Amino acid sequence: MAFGPCRHPSSLLVGLLTLTLAGGLVPTAATAAPRTPGHAAAPAAPTGEEHWTVDLAVAGGDDVNVRFGAGRLRLADPHPTRRTRPAALGAPVAEGVLLAPARTLAGPANRVRADLTAEAATGATVGVQVRGWRATGWTEWREAGTGPAVFDRQVTRVQARVLLTTRDAHAAASVRAVRLTADTTTAATPAPTAARSYRVFATREGEVGGVTANGRTIKPRDHFVALPSRRGLSPIDTGDYTVRVCTTSGSRCEYAPVWDVGPWNTRDDYWNPAAVRENWKDLPQGRPEAQAAYQYGYNGGRDQFGRTVLNPAGIDLADGTFWDGLLLTDNAWVDVTYLWTGSGPRGVIGSGPLNIRTGPGTSYPVRGLAATHANVPIQCYVTGQTVAGTYRTTNRWNRLAGGQYVSHAYVSSVYGGTVSHC
Repeated sequence: MAFGPCRHPSSLLVGLLTLTLAGGLVPTAATAAPRTPGHAAAPAAPTGEEHWTVDLAVAGGDDVNVRFGAGRLRLADPHPTRRTRPAALGAPVAEGVLLAPARTLAGPANRVRADLTAEAATGATVGVQVRGWRATGWTEWREAGTGPAVFDRQVTRVQARVLLTTRDAHAAASVRAVRLTADTTTAATPAPTAARSYRVFATREGEVGGVTANGRTIKPRDHFVALPSRRGLSPIDTGDYTVRVCTTSGSRCEYAPVWDVGPWNTRDDYWNPAAVRENWKDLPQGRPEAQAAYQYGYNGGRDQFGRTVLNPAGIDLADGTFWDGLLLTDNAWVDVTYLWTGSGPRGVIGSGPLNIRTGPGTSYPVRGLAATHANVPIQCYVTGQTVAGTYRTTNRWNRLAGGQYVSHAYVSSVYGGTVSHC
């Protein structure tokens, strides 16, 4: 695997922080969203500016290494171990994440502000990230900041997650309250774009028995990937952020959810343009910082934590994705498409890993896999062999990119638009 880092060394954080973020989303009545994990929440009364408080109680299996008591959210285990850090990081850090419920807003908005009341000793950090729902899926997560951030489309649902980290078991961090405010400001609506795709170096994650950043205990021959930024991290058992990763020859591909953070960096959303990219804005879009450090001596050849970069990895692949999906035998360059950056209808793979075939029937050759929970873009559908699957018996086959097909019998839901006949 590629060795990955812990979070930034943190400074003393005590008191009230004002954080602002925004996202744009437009769901329709005919659009079914994938399941959103989290605790139940009721919509607020319709007002021009909507306020609500995040429930910090730990009540579900989608919260990771956190506990709530005496009015504070804390790390359940502050000792850095392979069970308390994202598996892809490979560094001495303990993390905890509380995933709040998705909030259905009383009216559309495109800006969200969060007031965080927290304490963190030197060596620990606290923070809040926010995302919003649109017809084509969730926006990326954004770290809440001191000034407002505006998404390009209206928000109808908002979700927050609270992150605590420490590199020292004696450096305590706690959160007392998180208050969110949604409102509307002027924003341009962009034209639909194709999903971004880049060639990056892939390493095998391994770490069976370790825990991913979203709380999954890694299984043998598991199917997911890790990226060096939390902005595209899916909650457990969802594929809200899915990649299509292919060999450079295009002979094998896998659609896999992003369930871990790494390798090397944790704040390197290199697939984003400079105006959006969190760090290293002077690098070309699509070039991971680790690659630039390894190949060109960028940042003194070191990652964000000052460690010497030993390979140019921009993605980690779980063993099943590495061995079974792509049939790799060693770390290699791959072509990765970051599917949430595009638009169009998506099918949620409810039962996988599902074979991807060259035609609409089981007699056609297999060219890869679609992992369980992966959200795959569907171009159109054709009539082919009848298949009795997990969700239905059907002769419908969904055509994906590159003239490849998956049976609709294993697709749990479709969202983001209407799928037409090819």
